[in-house]
Amino acid sequence: MDVQWSIIIDFIPQLLAGAQITLYITVLGLIGGIIVGTIAGLMRAYGGLFLNAIAFTYIEIIRGTPIIVQVMFIYFALPVLADLRIPGMTAAILAIVINAGAYIAEIVRGSVLSIGRGLSEAGLALGLPRWKVITHIVGPLAFRRLIPPLGNQCIVSLKDTSLFIVIGVGELTRTGQEIMAANFRAVEIWTAVAILYLIMTGTLSLILRMIEKRMRIL
Repeated sequence: MDVQWSIIIDFIPQLLAGAQITLYITVLGLIGGIIVGTIAGLMRAYGGLFLNAIAFTYIEIIRGTPIIVQVMFIYFALPVLADLRIPGMTAAILAIVINAGAYIAEIVRGSVLSIGRGLSEAGLALGLPRWKVITHIVGPLAFRRLIPPLGNQCIVSLKDTSLFIVIGVGELTRTGQEIMAANFRAVEIWTAVAILYLIMTGTLSLILRMIEKRMRIL
């Protein structure tokens, strides 16, 4: 088997460009996912019957379907239903927002409900409105507890971007496929792609461990 590792050097700029797009989709998608997930999680934890039902339905639908189906629905089916053409990059980011939001919602709900009721009741007994109890008492403690599972979701979402190859988004996996199709150097190219993913996920894991260590509950 003729393997020429040196050819990877020639394609590093293209692969790094693909990795940059991967990070762009991941960061924007997770920012939106955290916002959506926090709202849905609080609706599950503190909302009434109606709000709880809305959040529950959203979470179950998204968690019950693969992200590749979700992005293809956004990119191919939504334009037919709503007569609205969505660019591939926008569809990819929306898919991460919607998908990550559902999982983050359950992370938020579990973290919030893990805080003892006594703290909430003490805050309410002092005359604080419920929103202040959530933001000033429950929130900071819950945030520390949700960091580990939230970090795991960030890594999962980063790897999920590789599935957006199906809608032609030029992220890292798509870039690797295009390079490989042009020169048929599968071993070298896919090894380089795997290493770049490992670098990105490893860096993210390191950052999250540092944050977790600084905010650890003793």
